[in-house]
Amino acid sequence: MAVNANELRKGQAILYNNDVCVVLEVTHRTPGNLRAFVQGILRSIRTGKSMDVRFSSAEKVETVPLMTRKMDFSYKTGDDFVFVDPENYEEVTVTPEFVGDAKNFLTENGSVTMTFVEEKAVQIELPSSVILTVTDAPEGLKGDSANNVQKTVTLETGVEINAPLFIKTGEKIKVDTRTGKYMERA
Repeated sequence: MAVNANELRKGQAILYNNDVCVVLEVTHRTPGNLRAFVQGILRSIRTGKSMDVRFSSAEKVETVPLMTRKMDFSYKTGDDFVFVDPENYEEVTVTPEFVGDAKNFLTENGSVTMTFVEEKAVQIELPSSVILTVTDAPEGLKGDSANNVQKTVTLETGVEINAPLFIKTGEKIKVDTRTGKYMERA
């Protein structure tokens, strides 16, 4: 299906130079007395490389259908991450580069939404918040009770975040996956 370049949105897959690419960013620009254009950052599915591309606003772009599936994180094999489809138990193995910062919030059997183009995983999306166990929380100092004082705690995934002084080792807390910040006790 062909659409005008100014209809492109982040997360869409398009056909560009005989390669399927995912749109990472898109900006519509209208400079002074020049014609409007669309500036986009695309990532090739085949090579994994990102590129900066400019389209004229009226240029036709061929879109490629995307498919999203709920997947559960199963285990790590070497550096790679293995996800399983809970419906048919089909496994998908992806690289640490693909997972990126999401690795800080992945726990065994944790659910994610994975986007596929032509049966190849192209994007991973975490839920907006996850519940993780605190594995290391230093004691707060006595008398250190000024407003909103925080300490650094280590979570079960190995990531360190700031949390209030009353959080102790072994407690479960809710963490915002977009910002990596403490939300509340779970």
